[in-house]
Order: sequence, then C-alpha cells, then structure tokens
Amino acid sequence: MTLKDLKVGQCCTVEKVAAQGILKRRFFEMGITPGTEIYLRKVAPLGDPIQISLRGYELSIRKAEAENIIIKNIED
Repeated sequence: MTLKDLKVGQCCTVEKVAAQGILKRRFFEMGITPGTEIYLRKVAPLGDPIQISLRGYELSIRKAEAENIIIKNIED
C-alpha cells in the first residue's frame, strides 16, 4: 500500500521510500524516512494534492509523488 491510498484521518508508518534520485532525496530532506509516522489531514477538493502531518509540521504533496511512499501499520 502507498501513501496515495491512505484515507483522511488515518495514520501510518513509512516502510520504504521507493522513489529514486532527486525525488528520494527531497523526501528525505522533508523528513519522510522509513519509520516516520504520518497522519493524512486533508485532501484538496479535486483530490490532489494531499496534506499530511509528520514530525510536528504539515506538508502538501501530490498524489503522483505519494505513490512512491510505501506504508504499513495503518490506524484510524
């Protein structure tokens, strides 16, 4: 399952960042690393981008980017 499939109000843990190159580096610089807990706060009215909370801050990313983040331990 990827971050793209998470529903609003659910929490998860990052298992792996499947992106390569500059996108992977960008995720790591934003704090999206394996083991990080993520909470999906909102989805834009047209479904893209999504707003997530992690490490005490909020971040918006596109769904095309979110599908590169493999997640586990989904909680409501």
